[in-house]
Amino acid sequence: MNVFQEILIYIVETIGMLFLLFVILRFLLQLARADFYNPISQATQKITNPLLIPLRKIIPGLFGVDFACIVLALLVQLTIGELIALIATQSFLNPVNLMIWGALGILNVTIYIGIGCIIIMVISSFVAPYSTHPVLTIVRQLMEPLIAPVQKIIPSVGGLDFSVMFVGMFLFIVQKLLYALASGSGINSALAPLVIGF
Repeated sequence: MNVFQEILIYIVETIGMLFLLFVILRFLLQLARADFYNPISQATQKITNPLLIPLRKIIPGLFGVDFACIVLALLVQLTIGELIALIATQSFLNPVNLMIWGALGILNVTIYIGIGCIIIMVISSFVAPYSTHPVLTIVRQLMEPLIAPVQKIIPSVGGLDFSVMFVGMFLFIVQKLLYALASGSGINSALAPLVIGF
């Protein structure tokens, strides 16, 4: 692989990863019923709307779940994988196997977002516990559906909230199980580097 190919792959991966991150974030914000008027929510709307709005005309939501968002995330993964394969090998790959790895990659990125939110929450609880910064507000709203049930089981002790730690442990365990599932699935593991999240 020459330098030109490496640069092209780097550009495709970076732009694809950023867009995929916004698509997944939009889906999670909708699930968590996060503040629509938060600047982060507004940014995800503006970035994803050009592709998501036409897709919603074909794929409607159901039970409050935005299936168009899920399909868009899978299509982004498929497009990134095929583009990288085309640049590196001048050929296309089996889209079914690539789509399966893409779905696993999306789940992994979602877990990374959760772990990132946990880290932000822990640091902010020491540095700025009462901050209303838009990022901190959206992080709290995103994690609320996961943390609230745990807080009912494990109440805070002496002002220390251990629920965040247990949610972080849960996400880490799910990620390990996801890696085990991916490696033991028998699907062509050579495709893993072609998707975002692995």
